[in-house]
Amino acid sequence: MAEAKGLSKIKMLFYWFIIPLLFALLLLLVLAQIANINVFEKAKEIAGFSEEQVLTVDKKTEVLEERVVSLQAEIQEKEARIDKVQTELDNSATEKEALLIEQERLLEEIATLTRNQESAKRDYAEVVSTFEKMSAKKAAPVITKMSDAEALRILTSLKPDTVASIYEKMTPEDAAKYTELMTK
Repeated sequence: MAEAKGLSKIKMLFYWFIIPLLFALLLLLVLAQIANINVFEKAKEIAGFSEEQVLTVDKKTEVLEERVVSLQAEIQEKEARIDKVQTELDNSATEKEALLIEQERLLEEIATLTRNQESAKRDYAEVVSTFEKMSAKKAAPVITKMSDAEALRILTSLKPDTVASIYEKMTPEDAAKYTELMTK
C-alpha cells in the first residue's frame, strides 16, 4: 500500500499541475497563433539572443580581421622604411669614412705644400741675398739671361740701391725693359 500511496502522489501531481499547465500552454499557443505572434521569436527576444547579434559578432570579427590585416601592412611598411633609413645610415657612415680619409690626405698634401713653399721662400731669400752680395758688374749679365718673370721677381726683392747699381751695368735697352716691367 505504501507503494500505492507513493504512486497516487505522483498521479495527483500529474493531474493537478502538469496536465493543467500543458493545457494552459496549448491554449496560449493557439491564442498567439490567432493573434499572429511568433512565440519562438518573442522567446529569443526575451532571452536576448538573436541572429542580429550573431551577425554583429561576425561583423565585429570581420572588422577586427581587417584591422589586423591593415596593421600588418602598416608594420611591413614601417619595417621597409626602417630598412631604408638603416641603408642610408650605413651609406652615410661609409661616405663619412671616405671623407675623413680624403681630409687626412688633403691635410698631408697641404703640409707638404707648405713645407715646399717655405723651402722655396728660403731658397728665394738665399738667391736674393746672393744677388745683393754680388757686384753689380756680375749680377747684371746674369739677370739679363734669366726669364723676364724671374728677373723681375728678383729685381723687386732687391734694395733700391742694389737695383740702381745693377741697372748702371746693363745696356740701356735692358734697363729700360726691366724698369718698364717693374712699373706695371
